[in-house]
Order: sequence, then C-alpha cells, then structure tokens
Amino acid sequence: MAHTDLAGWLARLEQLHPTEIDMGLQRVATVAARMGLSRPAPLVFTVTGTNGKGSTCATLDALLRHAGLRSGVYTSPHLLAYNERVCIDGKPVSDDSLCEAFARIEAARAETSLTYFEFGTLAALLLFEQAELDAVVLEVGLGGRLDAVNIVDADVAVVTSIGLDHQEYLGNTRESVGYEKAGILRPSIKLVCSEIDLPSTFVAEVGRQQALMLQRNKDYGWRAEGGHWLLYGRDARGESRSVTGLPAVSLPKDNLVTALQAFWAAGLELSDKQIVDALANVCVPGRMQRRTVSWRGQPRQLLLDVGHNPHAAAFLAAELESDSVERLAVFGLLADKDLAGVVAPLVGVFSRWALAPLPSPRTRPVSDLATCLTVLGERSEGYGSVAEALEQSLDTTPASTEIVIFGSFFCVSAAILWLNLQSRDLNNG
Repeated sequence: MAHTDLAGWLARLEQLHPTEIDMGLQRVATVAARMGLSRPAPLVFTVTGTNGKGSTCATLDALLRHAGLRSGVYTSPHLLAYNERVCIDGKPVSDDSLCEAFARIEAARAETSLTYFEFGTLAALLLFEQAELDAVVLEVGLGGRLDAVNIVDADVAVVTSIGLDHQEYLGNTRESVGYEKAGILRPSIKLVCSEIDLPSTFVAEVGRQQALMLQRNKDYGWRAEGGHWLLYGRDARGESRSVTGLPAVSLPKDNLVTALQAFWAAGLELSDKQIVDALANVCVPGRMQRRTVSWRGQPRQLLLDVGHNPHAAAFLAAELESDSVERLAVFGLLADKDLAGVVAPLVGVFSRWALAPLPSPRTRPVSDLATCLTVLGERSEGYGSVAEALEQSLDTTPASTEIVIFGSFFCVSAAILWLNLQSRDLNNG
C-alpha cells in the first residue's frame, strides 16, 4: 500500500499490529536482520529508567555535539510532531526521510507484524546508519529487556531511576522493574547508574554480566559550591574528574551529572568551560519548562512538566516548595497511571486544581481526578479540555499566580498547542 505523507504512514502503523504494546525482540530482530541493520554508529549509549531518560538523553547529546561528534538521538514519546523522536545533529529528521525509512521496513517485514514503536525504532536505526554518525543515544521506550531498542548492543548502558510505572508490563514491585531494566546490560559493559537504592534483582544481573558500574553518590555526583554547582565523577581510566562553575539549571542535576558521567565513561573529554556551556544550555521541551504568555495585557508565568508517576511528582513537589509563590495546577492523567501516588506528594502545593480530560482515549475521567483530590482535602474544578482549564485559570487568578501544567505528555502537548495559538494571535494582532 502506498503512503504519500508521514501522517498517512503513522495512521497505517497504528493499525498494523493487534496490540499497541507487544513486548519481545524476535519480530523486530528478524526484520532488522533482513534489512542488514547492525550497529547504528561506532559508539552507542542506551538509556533506560522510570524517570529522567529524556533530559539525560538530551544532555548526553549536547555533550557529544560540543565535542564535535555527529550524533543521533532516538526518544519517545513526542510532544507535537513524530519527527521529534529521531534527531540527527540536534535537529528532527524530515518527513521524507521517515517515509522512505518506513517504506523500506514495510518491504522487508513481509509477513512479520510490527508494533508502532518497533516500526519507529527500526526507522531510527536505519536513518542513523545511513547518516554515518559518530555516536547515537537510544532511549528505551518501556522496561529494557524486551524493548525494541535492546536489539542493539550498547557500549555504555545508563539507568536513570528504578520505580513503579507500566506495572501491567513490568510488574508491580521494584524487584521486577529492576530485572527488566537490567536487561540492557551486556558482558563487561560500562554501566552508569543514577539509582542509589538498587533492587537485589538488578544487583544480581550486574554481577552476572560483570558490568563495570559507576553509581551516583558513590562514584559520581554533584554538590553546591560557592554559589555554583560542582559535578564530579571518573574518566574512562577510573581517575577522578570534576567540573565547577555550573550555574542554576532547570533540569534535574542528577540527570545532568549522569549524562556527564556516561560521556566520561565512553572515553570522551571536553574542557571544563565546554562542559558547563553544554549543561547550562540544555533545554528539554515539556520538562520543567517555564513559559510566559501575555494574557489580558499582563505577562503570566507557566511551568510545564510531563511528569506522570509518583517519582516525577515528588521531584516536582520538591522543586516547587523552594519558594512561597502561589500556584494553581492544570492537571490531567491517563487511566493506567497511579493517580493517588501522583497527587499525594503535591497535597498543599496548589491553591486549586483545574482538571481536564486528555486528548487520548486512555484519559482518566475528570470525575475520578476530582474524587481523589476531594478525599485528600484539595480544591478542584473540572473543565472540558486543557485549553479551557488554562484559560479559566488565567482569568480567575491574580497575575502573580503561577500556572503549573503537568500529569502527562498529552496534557503538556495540548498546553503547548494552546500557547502557540496565543503567540500567533498576538503576532497577527
């Protein structure tokens, strides 16, 4: 079947496989072998974790490009455009490139059924290989052991955190999640691990694979020093390395220093100034991202964060509790997420919650959100959409109130689309 544009291809991919998620490597490995795909670049980083993958991947990519290397990054999900998932030299690939890659995969797969994510993973690997890159950063979509990304052997494995999420696939204990995430390990691989509370299953796999592990707060980390931040770790020879002078940053410093340690572990180097420049300027859309919108003639402050599980909510709460600014939440959540676990760390942080359904069939009803918040003693009000919740929140709060939009990629993407519309209206007005 011919598909003339990217939208047509994506619609087709959504219908190809009986289920959206179907864990396992056999199908995707079979098609990769037919296509002759091997390593997408001479240096491969694979990044897994419950939270922090996106900012760690973005930081690692920034370091690679500051080092003069041509790099590719594969991440998921996307906020606004599918192309965001496959970036080369810091830029999303074109529609035409993706369509050509999908056509090659379609021709090679024959009778083999592939999921949407498996199709996308193969497309990324193909485009990276064709671009003849120096290094690639591959973000695991779900788990690790059975994720499509895991058909590639990494040179450096990165684990950002181990917590509960996607429990229907990864199990409902940290022990089961840890085992799945350890699946990206290979014999004697270099492992950079930001998680400091390691499940026994993970530790056992590290030992079995004889991985060379560098662990945060033991082998690398960060600390405040003289009004700035100092990052420390070990180079590829195991010798101590440190960088000072990092200014205030919006992304979690745990993720920044984990990316830096992975960079060093790969035997790569930059000057201290280049490292500080790379880390200070990393920005990941939708992750602790501050935006200003002109509303009714006044500048209003917004904070967008895609956090959607208890660990991410706890980090958001800790960041917001550092000052006494009045805040209101615009919040939506998918039905398969831990509602009580997400809300609990944020009790008392917001003066009110504006609740909205997400533009997804998997959205959790607003009534469920409201019931949970009422039980916890929180004030809330429901709206018909994220855009409506945003507009009403801005209309009914003082200009000094910060609006925090979080709970899902769907929630943040809807807010960004609304913000883009306001910018266009302002420019056209």
